[in-house]
Amino acid sequence: MVTGRDSLALSLSNRLLSLPLDILFPKRCLGCGHGGAFICQDCQRKLPYLISPVCPVCGSPRLEAAICPKCLTGGYLDGVRSVFSFEGVIRRAIHEFKYHNLRAISGTLASFLAGGFNHYGLKGDLVVPVPLHPRRLKERGYNHSFLLARDFGELVGLEVLPQALVRTRYSEPQVSSKGLAERQHNVEGAFACYSDRIEEKHVILIDDVVTSGATLGACASALKKAGAASVWGFTLAREL
Repeated sequence: MVTGRDSLALSLSNRLLSLPLDILFPKRCLGCGHGGAFICQDCQRKLPYLISPVCPVCGSPRLEAAICPKCLTGGYLDGVRSVFSFEGVIRRAIHEFKYHNLRAISGTLASFLAGGFNHYGLKGDLVVPVPLHPRRLKERGYNHSFLLARDFGELVGLEVLPQALVRTRYSEPQVSSKGLAERQHNVEGAFACYSDRIEEKHVILIDDVVTSGATLGACASALKKAGAASVWGFTLAREL
């Protein structure tokens, strides 16, 4: 039997569920703490945008727009671009997004990606997120790169293929690896592409941060083997 008290509690619960999330969980700027946005307009103006000149291949800052010595040897990636350097407020935002379940910030971060996409004049047919291993996905509960790719694809009008890449081998997080050689070994052969929709497509590969480029390169290898015409890595930030 439902009592008057139960009915009142149910009514209040339904009202709470109908309220906008911004009212139940008001946004606070990760930079200054002011309400209204995850990163307020004032703090956005102070974000560490990566500006030209950059290496035409890996996108790392250069004194002039010349190819880095390490990029002269080639690879599976056609290029990499990033919107920010991995520091300050954007570093904290990515950390909260990735490790502290702040999934609601995905749209804000994806809007920065969309702005960078237009700034760099990148072109693509499909958007593919860097996948997590099923074990890591179970531990975290979500793939932050997929959320970024989903919201980014919607903003720029590109189709997202979340299952195009799979991680077939579990390995320790790249952040715990030391040096380029160890990072490359850590992800060598760790990805596969079983999609039949990649062939002859120009792919935009999405991740949160690029450090050595080893993970993006391993993903690009799998995509190229599946017939991708080109693969550009595109990340929110670059660790310098």
